[in-house]
Amino acid sequence: MSNFRNPPSQRGEFRAFKRIPTRWADNDLYGHVNNVVYYAWFDTAINSLLIEEGVLDLQNGSTVGFVVETHCNYLAPVSYPEVVDVGIRVGRIGTSSVRYELAVFPEGEDQARAQGHFVHVYVDRATQRPVPIAGDLAQLLQRLVWP
Repeated sequence: MSNFRNPPSQRGEFRAFKRIPTRWADNDLYGHVNNVVYYAWFDTAINSLLIEEGVLDLQNGSTVGFVVETHCNYLAPVSYPEVVDVGIRVGRIGTSSVRYELAVFPEGEDQARAQGHFVHVYVDRATQRPVPIAGDLAQLLQRLVWP
């Protein structure tokens, strides 16, 4: 999905969605959402899903995901006051890593205006060494795999 030549993703290709309203402060001088905001949307979508599914405990969890790679293709602008749905799917699960693939869909649209990925490596909070993905997290990630 991260190759610029790939066509825009379609809403139906994603397993989960997180709705995020744009903010006035998200727009840049050109009148559209600044590129760095998309990365914040990606991060928010992934982590809110993990928290809601009970597989990420920010305060007491022994395992945390470190972002080790990011990418985003900007296909068409988004502007305040649009509301976006960030689509989430899993492209690959490794022993201790996962590639989340994401796309930004304005409310009511089926074609992505931006798409990219985040790679998380799951580590032990205390040692910061990689740990195998297991249990409820592994089950959730399997449900998010596309296709």
